[in-house]
Formats: sequence, C-alpha cells, structure tokens
Amino acid sequence: MKKIFVLDTNVLLHDPRAIFSFEDNDVIIPIAVIEELDRFKKGIDEMGRNARQVSRILDEFRTKGKLSQGVQLDKGGTLRVELNHVSPQHLPMELVASKGDNRILATALNLCHSHKEIPVVLVTKDTNLRIKADAVGLTAEDYETDTITLDELYSGEGEITVVPEQIEQFYAAGELTPPSGSVLFPNQFILIKNNANPSQTALSRYSRTKQALLPLMAPKHGVWGISSRNKQQQFALDLLLNDDIRLVSLVGKAGTGKTLLALAAGLEKTIESRAFARLVVSRPVFPLGKDIGFLPGDIEEKLKPWMQPIRDNLDFLMGASNVTRGKGRKDLQSLFDLGMIEVEPLTYIRGRSMPNQYLIVDEAQNLTPHEIKTIITRAGEGTKIVLTGDPYQIDNPYIDSSSNGLTFVVERFKEESIAGHITLVKGERSDLAELAATLL
Repeated sequence: MKKIFVLDTNVLLHDPRAIFSFEDNDVIIPIAVIEELDRFKKGIDEMGRNARQVSRILDEFRTKGKLSQGVQLDKGGTLRVELNHVSPQHLPMELVASKGDNRILATALNLCHSHKEIPVVLVTKDTNLRIKADAVGLTAEDYETDTITLDELYSGEGEITVVPEQIEQFYAAGELTPPSGSVLFPNQFILIKNNANPSQTALSRYSRTKQALLPLMAPKHGVWGISSRNKQQQFALDLLLNDDIRLVSLVGKAGTGKTLLALAAGLEKTIESRAFARLVVSRPVFPLGKDIGFLPGDIEEKLKPWMQPIRDNLDFLMGASNVTRGKGRKDLQSLFDLGMIEVEPLTYIRGRSMPNQYLIVDEAQNLTPHEIKTIITRAGEGTKIVLTGDPYQIDNPYIDSSSNGLTFVVERFKEESIAGHITLVKGERSDLAELAATLL
C-alpha cells in the first residue's frame, strides 16, 4: 500500500540521498526541515557537507517542477516540500508549536488528518521525537536502510568437521577442499575439527581464488615483538600481514588488542619489510565525556590529546617505555621526521589520494557510512586500509551500534576477495580490563 513518509532533518543529515530510499511512496519534507538545513549548511564538518548536498538535490528537483505541488521521483513516488505546519491544532497543548521538532510533528499530524486513506509515517533518528509521535497517535520509524543488527553481524569465522584423513591431508598438502554444500565467504577463517577427536583441530582461511582452505600466514613468533594470545588475534594478524587483502576490519570490545595488532603489523610492513611507503594512523575527534573546550597551541599541539592513545601504543611497540621488547628501543620521533609514520585526524582526509600506504583508522565505530565511504575512496594504488572499533562504545550522537560505518563495511564487504574481517572476543589488556568490559 502506498504511504506518505515525512522526513526529519536528522535523516537527511545522516544520508543526503535518503529521499531516494522510499520506493514508489510519497516523500514529504516539512518547511521546518528546510530552515534547519539552512542553519547547518555553513558548517565545515560532515553535517555541513550533507546539508549542502541536500540543498543541491532539492534545487535540482525544483527545475523539474514546483516542489510545493510535488515532483515525480524516478521510482514512481513524489517529492514535496510541505508548508502545512501553520495550523498546529492537532498538537497537544503541552507541545510548543514554534519548536522545530514540534512543527515537523504538526506537519505529519495534519497530513494524517487530511489523508485518512493513506498511512502517514514520520521518519526520524531522534528517539524523543519518535516517542512524542507515538504519544499523539502517529506512526514513527527510525531510518534503517543501512542498519545491521549486532547479533547478526558477520563474525569472520566458522568451523567444519571432517574425518581424520582430511586433517592429515590439510597438513600434508597445505590446503583442503571444503565439504560440498559449505557456504563460505572469501577470507573467512575456519576451524577444522576432527570428528573422531574434537581436540584435534587446524586453523585455516578460505580462499575463493583456489576454492580451498589454506593454512594461516601469520608467523607463530608474532610481529614487532607482539604475539597472538588467542585464535582471533592469530586470524587478525593473518589478515593484517596479507598484502592481497586491501581492506581489513577488526571489531571487538575494549582490550581485545585491535589497535595494538594493527599498529604492530603496520610497523612490520612499513618499517621492516618496506611493503608500504608510509604508516598513517588516524581517528575521529570525539571526546569521552564533557569536552574541555579550546586547546592552546598550533595544530600539532591541539591534536596531541586526541592522538595520544596512538602514541601510547607506538611507544609501547617501539620499546620507548621501560619495558624492553621486540625490536628494542628505537627513536620513534625520527620515524615521524622521516615521514614513515604519520598520525593525523580524519578531518583533513577529504580530497587526498593515498597511494602505497598502510592506513589504520582507529575508533571507526564513530563514523557514519558516508564518512567510511569517503575514507575508503581515498585509497590509491597499493594502499591497505585497516578499520578498528567497538560498536558498543559510540560517542557520535547521530549514529548507534547498528547504523555506524564500521558495521556497515563489515556486511557490505564480506563477499569481496580483497576484504577480510574478524571479531575479536577475548580481552587481553589485563584481567581487570577484561572483567570491566564484561561486567560493567
């Protein structure tokens, strides 16, 4: 049945092309949304860019007809800018009619009363507005075209059971054809179990090119002084050190070793084997808790607090701390001075082309799908991108665990041969950190 969808401002700021996501239904944009977009359009952040893109899209439709009367969309529906908010008689007295959200709510209510034969749905990512809509008897939905339930998120691993002879064949030949009927994704990690003796197992990675399960490439002695402590970390190192896999996503709770493993592999491939020209580490700038305001100094001094977690891990790996390990004590600053390591915020990545670089994006769960797309499309020839993050620790108020860019990439790339993913499960930072991540 044909429906009328009324879009809130945050939907368009989240996805500028949202108006094309409603098939042959009618899309209504309240005039209050246009006014709010006007306030956002001057921003230099992602929301500012999205507001300007929405304005350009609407202006293009304006040339095809009157937006106040409705312009035809490609899939059969219409797009209309609605002025019908000036008579908020259907709003409860407790809701201030001049407030932006309530004007949008009034628009949807008025449409509901004037189009009784057609269902009217308010689409918003604002939880409180959905609650208010429900309270006044209006149907409201979240914008969920790109959401992935965490419980159903692709983990990157699986297991199969084989006869004892096949385990022996795997070790002898260095590969094994998976059982017929097995549904495996490229670069999925498979635990091969002996059906006669379940304690006898082998770790493998599925290669779509060879149509076979292959042994892991990750060295048993580890990289840059860091050794894997569980099978998921071993899987992660296999992905991080494989030059044929150009996009790696590592998901896991705090303390599972996502960032440390990615940095260790990046140093190994950049400094030691020289497979890449530069190691670039970046992360979005989102504070934990209340922001402390403007920071003094030049750009490097301003960014130092945000990038300090990366520096801490690099110091640890380079042996700059009192604990001597791996390659021993190295001069981290000299590698920065030579341009072999670069730490920068994602703010300045737009417009860049990054060939032959090992790019690590930490805290990627705070990025929108559009921002993730912007980052991946910066990759030049020979560049490898590693995305790490915990979908349960999101500081960006406009996304959640099911609509962030990291989980979006995991699901969209799971069938691609140049991409690999693993979900890290066990915390290895310390017993205390593991307990805190589990209990709190």
